[in-house]
Amino acid sequence: MKILIADKLHQDVVTRLNDLAESCVFKPSLKAEDLPQEGADADVIIVRSTKVTAETIEAAKRLSLIIRAGAGVNTIDLQAASARGVSVCNCPGKNAVAVAELAVALMLSWDRRVPDGVAALRAGKWNKGEFSKAEGMQGRTVGIIGLGSIGEAVIERLRGFRVRLVAWSRSLTPEKAEEMGLGYCNSPIEVAEKSSIVSAHLALNSDTRGLLGEEFFSKLQKGEMFINTCRAEVVDRDALKSALDRGVLVGTDVFHDEPAGKEGDYQDEIASHENLYGSHHIGASTTQSELATGMEAARIVEAFSKGTPLPNCVNVRTTPSGCPSLVVRHEDRVGVLAGVFKTLKEAGISVQEMENTVFEGARAASARIVCDVCPTEENITRIEACDGVFAARLSK
Repeated sequence: MKILIADKLHQDVVTRLNDLAESCVFKPSLKAEDLPQEGADADVIIVRSTKVTAETIEAAKRLSLIIRAGAGVNTIDLQAASARGVSVCNCPGKNAVAVAELAVALMLSWDRRVPDGVAALRAGKWNKGEFSKAEGMQGRTVGIIGLGSIGEAVIERLRGFRVRLVAWSRSLTPEKAEEMGLGYCNSPIEVAEKSSIVSAHLALNSDTRGLLGEEFFSKLQKGEMFINTCRAEVVDRDALKSALDRGVLVGTDVFHDEPAGKEGDYQDEIASHENLYGSHHIGASTTQSELATGMEAARIVEAFSKGTPLPNCVNVRTTPSGCPSLVVRHEDRVGVLAGVFKTLKEAGISVQEMENTVFEGARAASARIVCDVCPTEENITRIEACDGVFAARLSK
């Protein structure tokens, strides 16, 4: 097995991966355009921010597994991976503390205007009168949008500031909110309406893309804060720009159309706006987070090498409800299932999924076969006539 590591990982993780593979190539400075060549003979590619394109997946004939050493997988072409049977796994929750710390840091930075104060001192200016104007955190209402592991980690850290907490999440109910000590909101718009600081922690998908738009930002007043450490695309860009222009204070770690590389020039009217404090999409970039996330990636590689189920695989189809399943009890010997599959093939029935359970003594087994169409009674009779088959039946 050959592993290509195309981003920076903790050295302890690299050592662990070296132990798991015949060949482990560590090239943390690779760019997306380098991967088709560098990963051509890799079985496993591990990335953090480097994009894995369809071109890379097509070029890597042996590629079986892509691991994003982080939570989101929007930098990986899932459609291309799925079309070639390449598993895509991520490492959710391992960077929650690091991202939560940055979210709170951005709130405090705006409340005390730390970046502006530092810039003034570096420019040789002393302005105690200007920078002593801060509201403070205690008693303010902070709204959390999204209650995954990061959202919950932010809540845990904010409790020490004695703020009032309100939240919205698709999974949040009034009863659960009360149990967590949160004010319940029935929409992101209500969160903005009730809060002077809003922090977004949403996964990016078709439901959340552009979710926070003009109506949402209209509820935030001049001087109130919006913090985004999840994905830029959950926000409507034009609505964000309008909010900045009328004095909403934004702290963000993510931007629309971020550069693909790790460094270079970046000109963007939102990034340079006077009402925005930004960081360079580095929310998960702490040594602690890198180690935890990397070790989770190593755990996935270990499962892959042993042929056991892959943790956190994001592109395996969930079996549709009502999909016909065939249960075949049979002798546990060579060729029995081959005869069953041959019979299904002749009937024009495709095997979608298959699980075979062997009984004590390894003389008999039971196969559960998920088919694309429902076998007929005649098909089942032919299968039961196959050499070594005890019985077959449809399973609901």
